[in-house]
Amino acid sequence: MVSIEVELPTGPTAVSADWTAGDRGATVLIAHGAGTGKDHPFLTGFAEALAADGFSTLRFNFPYVEQGRRMPGPATHAVATWNAVVAFARAQDPAETVWATGKSYGGRMASMAAAEGLVVDGLAYLGYPLHAPGKPEKPRAEHLPAIAVPQLFVEGTNDPFIQPLSQFEEVVATCRDARVVWIEGGGHTFEVKGRKSPAAEIGSSLAIFVSEFIAR
Repeated sequence: MVSIEVELPTGPTAVSADWTAGDRGATVLIAHGAGTGKDHPFLTGFAEALAADGFSTLRFNFPYVEQGRRMPGPATHAVATWNAVVAFARAQDPAETVWATGKSYGGRMASMAAAEGLVVDGLAYLGYPLHAPGKPEKPRAEHLPAIAVPQLFVEGTNDPFIQPLSQFEEVVATCRDARVVWIEGGGHTFEVKGRKSPAAEIGSSLAIFVSEFIAR
């Protein structure tokens, strides 16, 4: 466990993180979804699979989780956290490439940070929340075309956050360099109806797509 200092608009704070060093020359930063924290089994399974593949990994909390709150704070706080986490990772080994990944909210906050100038080598989203379920008229996508680095969207075909799929595909088409990996029948947490799998196992199963994305 490590502590990372974050300069928020409201003043300095710190977030906890779990760092594992690897030998692949790449660090994968892992952010949690809105209703969880860094130790959710989905994320630990995902991180452990990447570490087993030789990547350095860093799972971290956003400030609101550290403060014991359930609802995310301002987007500016999440963006500041992403900047601090990237700086921490680069300080561990300046020669390693750095990749931002996140489940739902965590990935979207990474994309906002990247659109504002966060320097990473690529972004991978595990269930990008394009809009609230049932509200496709309010997409969260205006910033995506501003991102210059490669983007990977890992998405379940039954995820209510990206229905209709045609709208999601139109959004991806506006990106400069983006690809999609579809999980057939998967929901927002990649659960598949009629198939019982532990969250850690589901998270672990998605690591291969990120590994291949980085290898390209």
